[in-house]
Amino acid sequence: QVQVRESGGGLVQPGGSLRLSCAASGRIDSSYVMGWFRQAPGKEREFVGVISWSGDSTYNADSVKGRFTISRGSARNTVYLQMNSLKPEDTAVYFCAAGRDYSRGYEAWRYAYWGQGTQVTVSS
Repeated sequence: QVQVRESGGGLVQPGGSLRLSCAASGRIDSSYVMGWFRQAPGKEREFVGVISWSGDSTYNADSVKGRFTISRGSARNTVYLQMNSLKPEDTAVYFCAAGRDYSRGYEAWRYAYWGQGTQVTVSS
């Protein structure tokens, strides 16, 4: 079993920045990739980005390119989502997930383990 937990959400003004953290524990190993997704009220869960185990490879959704960056900590089981130039439409619950398919990491169903989510609200 793998446990995943997000932290760092909150309220931020438009144009501001926020960094989310995700810690994975349990039977996590180098076969796993970590993905970020988000879900706004009344909408489907949306892919944000994914990072390989090594941290050398990442890709993001077009909606956040140039504004959001995914990285890994020195401890491979920790990943971060740095969000800059935030917009009201970025308001959502953000989820971190662990899975094994990097190339199709944009598909939520490929992730076996999910965190509880952390709320991000962008509002003035």
